Amino acid sequence: MNQPISERVRWTTADLELFPDNGNRYEIIDGELFVTKALHWNHQKACARICTTLDNWSQATSLGEVVTAPGIIFGDNDNVIPDVVWVSNERLPLLLDEAGHLTGAPELIVEVLSASSENEKRDRELKLKLYSVRGVREYWIVDWRKQQVEVYRREQASLKLVATLFNGDELSSPILPDFNCAIAQLFT
Repeated sequence: MNQPISERVRWTTADLELFPDNGNRYEIIDGELFVTKALHWNHQKACARICTTLDNWSQATSLGEVVTAPGIIFGDNDNVIPDVVWVSNERLPLLLDEAGHLTGAPELIVEVLSASSENEKRDRELKLKLYSVRGVREYWIVDWRKQQVEVYRREQASLKLVATLFNGDELSSPILPDFNCAIAQLFT
């Protein structure tokens, strides 16, 4: 049964400091707490491949930086840990706080789907909406089980699905000049 918004507990970024460092990933979206357990090996492998591919391109072009699992503190009620982010060199100094957390939208966020339907729903609905509202320019949802990548791009004021790429396809992006990656390379 859904509680009225006024009666439900609203978690904040400050509350995250009270949780133990036990290997779980704690995120807050619109004041709601989400806990993710240790992730599947293939999930982590896909994250590593994406990060390596983006890092190689970033080092070759000197246009930005990529990291895995950074904290993004959009505000007291929105604190997430995406799987991979890429930020341009121009935006990075504007987004980092003194603790080394991003405080605004990077250009690109990548979420690799976890095995549970609850986590998948969060990535496809709640995080898509959050990233859209917060100004992310591109969002990739990677499904290592189906070996596919959904590409969402900012069109006007929101992120819209522009492509679903499969094993034989190439991934490119207008925000990453001359970046190309074979989808199959992400899952081998």
